[in-house]
Amino acid sequence: MSILSTINSIVYRHSVYLEMLSSNIKFLRQERKISQQELAKILKIPRTTLGDYERAKTEPNIATIVKLSKFFKVDLDNFLKHDLSRNKLHVQNSKAFKVLAISVDSSNRENIELVRTKASAGYMQSFSDPEYIGNLPKLYIPGLEHGTFRAFQINGNSMLPLESDSIVICNYVEKLEQVKNDDTYVIVSQNEGLVYKRVRNDKKKKELQLISDNSAFMPYSLSYNEVQEIWKFHACISFSDKKLQEKNNLQFKVDDIQGKINQIYRRLK
Repeated sequence: MSILSTINSIVYRHSVYLEMLSSNIKFLRQERKISQQELAKILKIPRTTLGDYERAKTEPNIATIVKLSKFFKVDLDNFLKHDLSRNKLHVQNSKAFKVLAISVDSSNRENIELVRTKASAGYMQSFSDPEYIGNLPKLYIPGLEHGTFRAFQINGNSMLPLESDSIVICNYVEKLEQVKNDDTYVIVSQNEGLVYKRVRNDKKKKELQLISDNSAFMPYSLSYNEVQEIWKFHACISFSDKKLQEKNNLQFKVDDIQGKINQIYRRLK
């Protein structure tokens, strides 16, 4: 390759990069619904300079790019390498929790992303990463009302008679004050990971008591500041036939009675 061809290639790649960066700045600013003047004030730059960024006439310096990435709470690598407007990856802000990343379809309707059991560890590390969320499998359920939903594959027997590997579809909870006693939720926290439990909300102590429907599992508490995401149960997809479920329900009731007897015995002893 000639020197001229190499230079032209470098110039072209830089041009593509600059166009993508300017597109991302404009896209995220409009998503946040703030004006150029407001964002320019936050960045401490003239509004005309921000306008040049969005028109790809001027390239922001590294410090400004980092400020933009932090302000919009978008991973710097995604901000620089991916066209967020084309991929339709969105970021929502919540006063109670960290950034909520979502994805939308071609009609600008929010997808229902599916978090499988094997992906739960990855979800714990990347639940606020729009690119990661955008790559999760998608579900479509006709007639589901508007809102932010996510589907989680549950694992284990702590919530019998709901069987292991069932999928629970949940609605995003923005504030812990909205958590209602004795309803079921998927709770995301660093210490406990991703769990599906019945919850009691102690607002005075600012903690959630997590309770399994299977009495063989003891309740435990989680402080508000440990909770990173919380999703309220909306519907369930099970993969067992009804007759088998009824048999399992009967076994669950027997096990539940046995568990309570064991608890009474331990207290008396």
